[in-house]
Amino acid sequence: MAARSGRGLLLLTAVLLGFLQASSTFEVTEDGKICILANFSVQFTVDYNNTKSQKQNASIELPDNATVLRSNSSCGGKDKSPILAIGFGKGHSLHLEFGKSGGFYNVTSLTFKYNLSDTTIFRDPTEKGMKEATSDPDIHAGLNTSYTCVHSHRLKMANVTVLFTNVKLEAYLASNNFSHDHTLCKEDQVPTTPSTPTTTPTTTTQAPPTPSKKPDKGQYNVTGHSGTCLFASMGLQLNVTYSTKNKTKSDILMNIPLNTTYNGTCNNASVTLNLFLERAMLGFRFVQNASIDKYFLQGINIIIFLPSEAVESKYNVTNNSLSELKATVGKSFKCIAEENIWVSDNASVNLFDVQLQAFKFEGDKFGAVEECQLDENNMLIPIIVGAALAGLVLIVLIAYLIGRKRSHAGYQTI
Repeated sequence: MAARSGRGLLLLTAVLLGFLQASSTFEVTEDGKICILANFSVQFTVDYNNTKSQKQNASIELPDNATVLRSNSSCGGKDKSPILAIGFGKGHSLHLEFGKSGGFYNVTSLTFKYNLSDTTIFRDPTEKGMKEATSDPDIHAGLNTSYTCVHSHRLKMANVTVLFTNVKLEAYLASNNFSHDHTLCKEDQVPTTPSTPTTTPTTTTQAPPTPSKKPDKGQYNVTGHSGTCLFASMGLQLNVTYSTKNKTKSDILMNIPLNTTYNGTCNNASVTLNLFLERAMLGFRFVQNASIDKYFLQGINIIIFLPSEAVESKYNVTNNSLSELKATVGKSFKCIAEENIWVSDNASVNLFDVQLQAFKFEGDKFGAVEECQLDENNMLIPIIVGAALAGLVLIVLIAYLIGRKRSHAGYQTI
């Protein structure tokens, strides 16, 4: 029995070692200093057509002999972003471009380049040569923390699906090794029972002050290789409820200032807008549904560092199942009324005087306006009231005329 247990332990150890060896470590250095450090496993699935007009898919694992492409990688500089470029196989490569703002850094774009002429992977494709797919991988972390994700992180693009596992990466390193602190991906975070925000929250002097007025209207413009993919003009307000060490609830109500740093990405499947504050990050993800010719806000990501009174030091929540701010492709969404979009039971984003448009533009201006339901309802109420008053006046006038006619009919001519 002991021998069997020993063999089982050896087998388990071998499996775990094999699992750990599946990840590869990559680093970008400059002047002897490491600026990007990454360790992960990646699987790419590519959809393509073969010469028999059949849909095919090929699976590519990031091999152990993958190497950093020094000529394409960089620690960045005044006008350059840090880039980690990894090459493998017959011309295939993975490129991660980083950016930072406030207290955060993120992967601003992920590009996978693959060679359809590689006959060891692609069988009789109708096309040959190099292809590439680019997207926003939704990887954000606080500066001086490593981004870690043990669970699978899946990224879907037009013809490519990228599956990351056992991820640990960091950019803008303070030393030549991973930081002791880390930021967990949403897949690794243990779900907690949400609590509904209280109507009269307990406030403390440590929390940011409550704004005395609605936020100023900011202007946001995101461009890609094919031009502008997002125009937005709106006031933004972040509302987060958190638990304190005194077992009470407290609120943060924060107006997003006009000078907020932002960036974004454009591709055929999605458009992103990320806003970076000193102690918070707010991300929007828009998608389009070609079958109904509509685009809408599908996802919001909030990361905010909480006051010292809070039980947790940071709040991180993502909701990718929204269907807000919907409009026809080529037209702009407009809403003067305040819109409250709940990301979770503990967090919402409040939008004021919104006009935005994503994906398709005619020139460099908003397209025809599609009003939100709230504005239509607000316009409908005075119309209904006015119609009711007009009807009432008409009824009174008719009653008066009928009464006058009857009074004349009571007299006889002499």
